[in-house]
Amino acid sequence: MQTLVITVHVIACIFLIIFVLLQSGKEDMGVIFGGGSGSVFGSTGAGGVLVKITAFLAAVFLITSLSYNVISGNKVSDDSIMLQGDTIVTPMPEGEKPVVTFENPAGETEVKK
Repeated sequence: MQTLVITVHVIACIFLIIFVLLQSGKEDMGVIFGGGSGSVFGSTGAGGVLVKITAFLAAVFLITSLSYNVISGNKVSDDSIMLQGDTIVTPMPEGEKPVVTFENPAGETEVKK
């Protein structure tokens, strides 16, 4: 199921990028880069069709993002790298204080509690 959701998500991402780039802007800077009245979709542009397809792809992107988050969830596995090793630190009981050791430059050791 995850593979299907990820595949649809990636395809929606690619087509969403393509359809956003196909749209002409407000004809301000788009004229410099060849987006004038002689565009592929005519002088008025393809506002209706491209906007609807872009909105649909954006909805698919949102749905696949949320569904993958729900499918993957917060699963804790036993083989986590944080739980491996001999130095697993456990919290101290509330009644005990930690022992701090200081070394003097002369080599003497003091223990403060």
